[in-house]
Amino acid sequence: MSRPANPVTVPLADYSPHHFLLVVTDGVATVTLNRPERKNPLTFESYRELTDFFRACASDDEVKVIVVTGAGGNFSSGGDVFEIIGPLVKMDTKGLISFTRMTGDLVKAMRACPQPIVAAVEGICAGAGAIVAMASDMRLAAVGAKVAFLFNKVGLAGCDMGACAILPRIIGQSRASELLYTGRFMTAEEGERWGFFSRIVMPEQVLAQAQILARQIADGPTFANTMTKRMLAMEWAMSVEEAIEAEAIAQALCMTTADFKRAFDAFANKVKPVFQGN
Repeated sequence: MSRPANPVTVPLADYSPHHFLLVVTDGVATVTLNRPERKNPLTFESYRELTDFFRACASDDEVKVIVVTGAGGNFSSGGDVFEIIGPLVKMDTKGLISFTRMTGDLVKAMRACPQPIVAAVEGICAGAGAIVAMASDMRLAAVGAKVAFLFNKVGLAGCDMGACAILPRIIGQSRASELLYTGRFMTAEEGERWGFFSRIVMPEQVLAQAQILARQIADGPTFANTMTKRMLAMEWAMSVEEAIEAEAIAQALCMTTADFKRAFDAFANKVKPVFQGN
């Protein structure tokens, strides 16, 4: 359970991860879970390296948006049965709490990451894989994609990695309860109808469509997009009155940016604004 040998200490465009693929193009970082022969399960090491990656995004000005996907026609089957679940049954309570806090750190890092995250979900998306999709800011599904929070299938509670806090906010309390109590698969059609997925596309198009969406966001005002993500998270715990005041301050800060003036100048000259992220 040692940490990855190469934590992120270089610009993300030059970073070579051990446990996933990373391609950075024009401000969009595409993270690909890459164990297709096992449907891209997570391991102790990949949990930690992904957490390190999302934390490093906070200090990388070149990456504007992140796309997360899986190789070989599946998103992720969740925690590896033999590399994670097997060792867990042999751990004491202290070790188990250390593990569950470590997995939760991945969700914390994704939520704290200033860049919007788009999940391109194809095939199986289960367990911790479903959590990674859930923790993303937007989700696109391929036809035939299936999502399951199947923790109770292995004798565990549905309250894993923030599922009981986040999932009801996406699809509603009753629907989230059904998925967490039964561990059944949610189809792509259900997921779109319930608001988990923004839309459904053909499998060969899901990554391309996610990258197009990411590119559209990356072309926007970076500081303002970061503020939107931050307020979407912070306002969960606010009253409406507190949220309105917080948004007043946030929007005033956005009005101090050069991108705000660029948008005005472009409108005045009847051209499309070209945002530069400052």
